[in-house]
Amino acid sequence: MTASPAPDLRGLWVPIVTPFDPQGDVDLVALGELAARLLQDGATGLVALGTTGEPATLTREERRQVVETCDRACRGAGCGLMVGAGTNSTRGTIEEIETLTAGIETAAALVVVPYYTRPSERAIIEHFVAVAEASSVPVVAYNIPYRTGRGLGAAALLEISAHPNIVGLKQSVGGIDVDTLEVLAGARPGFQVLAGDDAFIVPTILMGGVGAIAAAAHLCTPVFAELAAAAIAGEGARARELAEVLLPLVVAGFSEPSPAVWKGALARRAQLTTGDLRRPMTAATPSALDRLIDVAEQISQRQATSEATLATAR
Repeated sequence: MTASPAPDLRGLWVPIVTPFDPQGDVDLVALGELAARLLQDGATGLVALGTTGEPATLTREERRQVVETCDRACRGAGCGLMVGAGTNSTRGTIEEIETLTAGIETAAALVVVPYYTRPSERAIIEHFVAVAEASSVPVVAYNIPYRTGRGLGAAALLEISAHPNIVGLKQSVGGIDVDTLEVLAGARPGFQVLAGDDAFIVPTILMGGVGAIAAAAHLCTPVFAELAAAAIAGEGARARELAEVLLPLVVAGFSEPSPAVWKGALARRAQLTTGDLRRPMTAATPSALDRLIDVAEQISQRQATSEATLATAR
């Protein structure tokens, strides 16, 4: 298959949650409103059906509805959309990409390393090549070994990066390890690495990454957008300052299994009807929500004070 034009993945992408109404159905109205708010607040684009969107608990019809809703919001804002479509089956992944992206303005399909079945590294490479060959949209590989049970090292990541239809990587390995640095240094020109761990956005970008896919950016979105922009511009001091401000938010939001605390906080702020998740996931505890809301309010107050000071100085 001829490679699709490579998208520009620079900036902040938010892997949007999937809201549920009190009856447990997908709340498409709340989803559309949240999508519009995130984009208005500075997100470069959205990732529909990332892990944060609970795709494993959605029906095929619901997954398609989520993608269509996000597509409308992204088109309206002139922003990009990635679609999570990876499964633990090569054939299933190809079919999922076809089903979810047909008629959608998709920057890329986000394809996770096959989970649970634990194929060999060579088999995973062949999986990505087969998916990339069949996909009508560009592919971004998603390397997150603590969820999948298998990860790709630098040699394998560099090998798949050579495929013209594999245009990027979401790297979520819990830090900036040697493999990550080798990929940042050695990938082909135009291959784009995105930080997948919210605490390591700045070092990933400063070492050659192009942006981040950050669940924490559901809250304090403008600050995360500014952080990504500062790091991309090489403004290390400003990026570090913002990273230090946002770190307590990241820690609080991931204190319980994601996306429970993020959804609960959005519900507390009346941006979602409920903070519910589908089983086997359960809602966040009140104490975790209290911590996250408190940190978010402190950051918002700090930013408001900073902006008022700048306005006075002008």
